[in-house]
Amino acid sequence: MYRLLFDQVFRRIDPERAHHLGFLVVRLAAAVPGVRDVVARRTGASDRTAPPVEALGLAVRAPFGLAAGFDKDARGIRGLTMLGFGFVEVGTVTPLPQPGNERPRLWRHVGTRAVRNRMGFNNEGAAAVAERLRRVRAAAWSRGVVVGVNIGKNKLTAAEDAPRDYAIAARLLAPLADYLVVNVSSPNTPGLRSLQSVDQLRPLLTAARDAIAEAGAATPLLVKIAPDLADEDVDAVADLVAELGLAGVVAVNTTIAHDLGEGGLSGPPVLARGLEVVARLRERLPAAATIIGVGGITTPDDALAYRAAGADLVQGYTGFVYEGPFWAARLNRALAGRWATAGRTR
Repeated sequence: MYRLLFDQVFRRIDPERAHHLGFLVVRLAAAVPGVRDVVARRTGASDRTAPPVEALGLAVRAPFGLAAGFDKDARGIRGLTMLGFGFVEVGTVTPLPQPGNERPRLWRHVGTRAVRNRMGFNNEGAAAVAERLRRVRAAAWSRGVVVGVNIGKNKLTAAEDAPRDYAIAARLLAPLADYLVVNVSSPNTPGLRSLQSVDQLRPLLTAARDAIAEAGAATPLLVKIAPDLADEDVDAVADLVAELGLAGVVAVNTTIAHDLGEGGLSGPPVLARGLEVVARLRERLPAAATIIGVGGITTPDDALAYRAAGADLVQGYTGFVYEGPFWAARLNRALAGRWATAGRTR
């Protein structure tokens, strides 16, 4: 049914407009008790019989979660959990609000079931997101819901001042997040990916780590990297994560290795490189470090391939566009009896 709706209706609507409309429906459904209960039963989100996944010192309801980029401002956590995501990562959140890049900035590539974007960290800013997360944390329904927050620098912040931006965002959001992710891998903020070089990454990660401590939190800190890093640079990031005692790595972000136009490409074209990066990280990182695998996951077998490569948790986003609202629930049901036994390479 969803495939028919997508082909006949949704793909004819501007992708960003379709995103906002779809997200609005999810939020409205979550706000109406009767509708919410029906959807939760349909997705199995109300079923707590499956054992949680232990990662980052947390009991995560299911291994497959929503990647950053869909819910930039923490507006739909209840609805997204209702749809069966095991955890939700919001953001990317910057210290100050910003509108992002001019439109159009989101494209579907239906032939490869991919999405290309150059959104540019459009978000309401850390203070607004923090206030929204406070309300989420105060609600009874949020008990046991794992929420990560992905943080970035503002577009107009110079590279040399980036540690300050990440520290500001971390200080505000760490007490409200189950984990924080430092995003230095989006291709849509000028100069951001250069921050993945170890010389620039070290002060930035140190600033975020210290800000978490100053906020009186013990929130796990991870870094999100691009699939386009050379293997030796992946190794260098892994070594830095180990040196600084960080919780782990999210791998990978969108790729610029395409000829489709501006922006980063996500979806199945990223899968092969994502698996390579995760496997390399697993070999290099301490065994206790957490890897969240993301990039090109559509099926349970894709998720299990990340597991075999060394991922502790997995995320997706692009598949949501093509597979529909019950996609996460289907994946997590399929993974429930296989994730723990699949194991990881280390």
